[in-house]
Amino acid sequence: MSRRPARDSEPVEPVEPVSLVKSVEVTDDALAPEPAEPSDPAPTATTSDITDALAETAFTVTALLAESAAAHDLSLTQLRMLAILRDREPRIADLAAFLGLERSSVSGLVDRAVRRGLVHRTASADDARATRLSLTDEGRRLAAVVTAQVDAKLVPITGRLATAERARLVVLLRKLLD
Repeated sequence: MSRRPARDSEPVEPVEPVSLVKSVEVTDDALAPEPAEPSDPAPTATTSDITDALAETAFTVTALLAESAAAHDLSLTQLRMLAILRDREPRIADLAAFLGLERSSVSGLVDRAVRRGLVHRTASADDARATRLSLTDEGRRLAAVVTAQVDAKLVPITGRLATAERARLVVLLRKLLD
């Protein structure tokens, strides 16, 4: 079965999740089950309830990310690339795997980021044929600005939760992705 090349927004296959936000310290009390309110019925959630809640959350977060990206003339895929490069210096093939895109699509994505002064290519120390990617100072600055803007946009949503609930949410979401 042949695959046609993917565009920037077309996923090709499942990939390892990459965090777009900073790490949060989680304490042991965040792992403890939340006590049910005496007036609450027994907590139940069908698979469909979970799917709906996850989809609604994903749509909301994606919209906030896209809005922040657009404010800086970035696509959502370019924003994802900046987030990935914030924490690592992958080869193009590795970046393609993280993004779930074909290498040819990622090469174009990287070319545009290099022209814009956000990404730098360097020869790989362990493979002369490979190139490593990293953020330039401008790329790091932009990634930090967009991260702060996304954080600020999420505060009205996450602020509805108590501190322990936010920590528990981080643990549960990461558990889903493990």
